[in-house]
Amino acid sequence: MSPLRTLFAALLSLSSASAWAQLPDAETDAPEAESAKAEEPTAPLTVAPCNAALPALRTPMAFMPGEVLEFDLDAMGAQAGTMTMRVHKQKDGHLPIQVEAQTNTFFSKVRRVRGSATAYLHPRTLRPKRYVEDTLENEQRRKVEVAFGQKERTVKVDYQYGKRPKGQFNYTFDKDGLDVAGAIYLLRQLPLKDNLQVCFDVYGVRRMWRMQGTVVKREQVTTPLGQFKAWHMTGTAVRLDRPKQKREVHVWISDDARRLPLAAVGTIDLGAVRATLTSVSRPGEKPQKSEGQETMKW
Repeated sequence: MSPLRTLFAALLSLSSASAWAQLPDAETDAPEAESAKAEEPTAPLTVAPCNAALPALRTPMAFMPGEVLEFDLDAMGAQAGTMTMRVHKQKDGHLPIQVEAQTNTFFSKVRRVRGSATAYLHPRTLRPKRYVEDTLENEQRRKVEVAFGQKERTVKVDYQYGKRPKGQFNYTFDKDGLDVAGAIYLLRQLPLKDNLQVCFDVYGVRRMWRMQGTVVKREQVTTPLGQFKAWHMTGTAVRLDRPKQKREVHVWISDDARRLPLAAVGTIDLGAVRATLTSVSRPGEKPQKSEGQETMKW
């Protein structure tokens, strides 16, 4: 299982924050099926629209260029790999957010994967302009480049698997269109409170999903980094062109100035996948690393 896709399950989390783990679709995971699916007509949109746009973001920003977050990825009860998220300096008027993930020795025997994804966000609104992926899976390269038209509410996806012909998808989104990596950072800036309702569209695994979520409550959680007061968010992601395909997600965001994404849990057909924060490095602060605790408690 690809860590970038595991990331979408754990990252397709609730309001954009857990949109990190990417789940493979059984119908499109194989290259042979991919080209065939690309030729099929798009199913009519049957998912209910969002009742409202996302609320205005909090200020100041909870993160800054130079922040590095490291996560352990678990799939179906076993550690699958690691993930690192970095905030880079602004470039050409956009804020690059980079995610790198790779399988560990155990999962590499099943599928060896190393990949990266970069979201280019507006520095104030945190809406994406571009999103790119470059992944090597068992020596086969997967490349994806996504262009967001925020005014037109369009999403153009160009992709290629190995040496196969390039493919393209064109989508539209409702009120808010995000990418699976940058969504996490936007989630950190929401004015979280009990019973807050959020809804947005998010790109992941060459598809668009509608995320409907709710802030459940503020909880005391124990993580590999220690104890935190955290907001627990839960939601469901529905694939827009195939509404029967749904993913349940849970996310925990620390209730402090840093608004750290402590953990994200998603479900797939075979069980649960999870991303857990194990290390934090921020400019001007002492690095914080795992204390050796193995599991999350809440």
